[in-house]
Amino acid sequence: MGKTKVAIIGSGNIGTDLMIKIMRLSKTLEMSAFVGIDPQSDGLQRAARMGVPVTADGIEGLMTMPEFEEIGIVFDATSAGAHQRHSELLVAAGKRVVDLTPAAVGPYVIPPVNGEAHLDAANVNMVTCGGQATIPIVAAVNRVAKVHYGEIVASISSKSAGPGTRANIDEFTETTSRAIRDVGGAARGKAIIILNPAEPPLIMRDTVYCLCDDADRDAITRSIHAMVAEVQSYVPGYRLKQAVQFEHFGSNRPLRIPEMETLGQTEFTGLKVSIFLEVEGAAHYLPAYAGNLDIMTSAALRTAERIAERMAA
Repeated sequence: MGKTKVAIIGSGNIGTDLMIKIMRLSKTLEMSAFVGIDPQSDGLQRAARMGVPVTADGIEGLMTMPEFEEIGIVFDATSAGAHQRHSELLVAAGKRVVDLTPAAVGPYVIPPVNGEAHLDAANVNMVTCGGQATIPIVAAVNRVAKVHYGEIVASISSKSAGPGTRANIDEFTETTSRAIRDVGGAARGKAIIILNPAEPPLIMRDTVYCLCDDADRDAITRSIHAMVAEVQSYVPGYRLKQAVQFEHFGSNRPLRIPEMETLGQTEFTGLKVSIFLEVEGAAHYLPAYAGNLDIMTSAALRTAERIAERMAA
């Protein structure tokens, strides 16, 4: 069985790292086009050196390339603002689209949570780097005890946040918050991103807080560890930083949290579960501290490989 030919739009950090992953790791995908708008970008120049057909004329350039007809899947690693038009043109041309921007045109996909649910969709959205790191944990808690509120804090090195990431901060928080609910299963979600300027740069850190029904703490811990192992199958640098923490709030000591008021609750009783994560990158393109880049491109690669397998079946 031949490999499925793919293209990447976006020659920045995410697109370049994804290209290298596909060429080094994938047994089912073949790089056929790499697309940007700046002919001097490191990504385009690197792709050309690696023998990948390139264009600096954006999506219009891609659609006029001789390779375009045989391409089955296109990754979009540009921006939320640009993705709407890209998606319309690509879907009309019969291409499957994997969206690495926070545009959320298609359904959200988190591989270990709902990776098999949308393999036939024309466009799938990979949420955000923070979503890929934390939503599996919210889902792991929710499958044991109903999560009423999930809050995530993603802290990444400012050096690993390129222009596209910085331009999409608002979309990051909105898309991740929605996916905490829609994929993670929480009744309400909140997302915060921190760009840390520390030197030397720090590895991606993520904190997940879940307010859930009182339940077996050992069962919740086992569910979290099982989910971590699933994510590690495609992101080896993903790990818990410390033991899962629990705090109980009873009727004599309820927790007050403003975000719960939209659910008609002013006080919460039950368990607060705190999970602390670290994501070390594989350093395929950027240094290992850029785990935010690595988990996003790894999730997109895993999803596209599943889509390619479905297309070939």
